Amino acid sequence: MTLAIFDLDGTLLSGDSDYNWGQFLVEKGLVDVKEYKEANDRFFEQYQAGILDIFEYLAFSLKPLTRFSKTERDALHAEFMDTKVRPMMQEEATKLLKHHKDQGHFLLLITATNQFVTGPIAETLGMDHIIAPVPEVINDEYTGNVVGIPSFQEGKVTRLNDWLKETGHSMEGSYFYSDSRNDLPLLELVDHPIAVDADPTLTDIAKERGWPHISLRGNSM
Repeated sequence: MTLAIFDLDGTLLSGDSDYNWGQFLVEKGLVDVKEYKEANDRFFEQYQAGILDIFEYLAFSLKPLTRFSKTERDALHAEFMDTKVRPMMQEEATKLLKHHKDQGHFLLLITATNQFVTGPIAETLGMDHIIAPVPEVINDEYTGNVVGIPSFQEGKVTRLNDWLKETGHSMEGSYFYSDSRNDLPLLELVDHPIAVDADPTLTDIAKERGWPHISLRGNSM
């Protein structure tokens, strides 16, 4: 099956689920409001600049999960989906996913946002599989650590290659849609790299290399 690979934040979603999860915790008063918001903003700026230390960020973003029970986590995520994620879902993104699905393509989401946040989003979007940073869970409790290599920058390629070996899927005819300069290693790997509402750096690179640059903005669900 042809792989149709998608980034999530800023691509299929009109905003960033990772950043908005942090904002959600702040608004709920579940973290130190001033300290957490300042750190969340700083990490987001580093991500946009292409200089984020993913391990430092994951240590920050996963720590609050260690304080909640599974029941509490599930309830919080359900509220997060309704208040933050669904407003970021885009009609044009849904059409694009259907376009690939109708051609018999395998829908693969590869994201740098941890799997606690993105797993339910991938399911809602109808993805066939998700590759995301995996939080360590022991006896249904989050430890705050991450398992293995985070799927960020070159890590997306590493995790994808591991998955290809495990599943036997091929990169022949593959597509990858992304908005971010951070995804350049994977964009260079696929047969059909496509920039989506891209940041300025990726926009310039797409122009130089003749890559398509599309927009999914304008219609929210």
